[in-house]
Amino acid sequence: MKPVLKIVKIGGNVIDDEAALHTFLEGFAALAPPKILVHGGGKIATQLATRLGVETKMTGGRRITDQASLDVVVMTYAGLLNKKVVALLQKNGCNAIGLSGADAGSILSRKRNHPEIDFGFVGDVQAVHSENIDKLLQAGFTPVFCAITHDREGHLLNTNADTIASELAIAMSAIYQTELIYCFEKKGVLRDVNDANSVIEHIDSQKYIELKNDQIIADGMLPKMENCFHALQNNVSKVIIGNPSLIGGKETLFTTLTL
Repeated sequence: MKPVLKIVKIGGNVIDDEAALHTFLEGFAALAPPKILVHGGGKIATQLATRLGVETKMTGGRRITDQASLDVVVMTYAGLLNKKVVALLQKNGCNAIGLSGADAGSILSRKRNHPEIDFGFVGDVQAVHSENIDKLLQAGFTPVFCAITHDREGHLLNTNADTIASELAIAMSAIYQTELIYCFEKKGVLRDVNDANSVIEHIDSQKYIELKNDQIIADGMLPKMENCFHALQNNVSKVIIGNPSLIGGKETLFTTLTL
């Protein structure tokens, strides 16, 4: 039987909350290895862009990444946030190593080619080199990936962190039994956005269609859910959505997704 590998993605809203971040990282550090952490950080990138006088352009919740914006997100994701998270994990006894997709050629992407919108330096994942990542896991390291990939042509690309987590879980399933956990500020997928405890504890493919049709799942939750079901359809054994406290076992209310 394959060993279990947990891939945990932490959202930018949690990273921006010092107390929530520290609680989450303590719980993550206590998880038995092997494990991988993926983080975003869009809110902080936007704040830094404003301070530097770089205009932030968005469309449909996605960042338009021109060269100036790319410089900001690389500084924020691969520098400031990645190293902060790694340092805090080291403090908590977790031998973390901070990575972008370019490091060890881990995650290869292609510049997005959209028929109507020029997203700039935004990448869509094409390949994950699971063997290289497994070498780090076998050596006792915990990879911490930021939301930056590369195209093997010398270019860094801004890439959706939810997608990176999903593609990592899929690729690593050739070696491990992979479990994908998305942590954000809510306790799970909510039936009522105004009721923090209205968590839908189990969603399968049919239930997902019903919830979409009823517009209970909508807007920013849609792409996250698409990543979840894409993972489940490609050999990922379990997908969970919840808040950071579930990692440390302090929260028992969350959403589990199955086919």
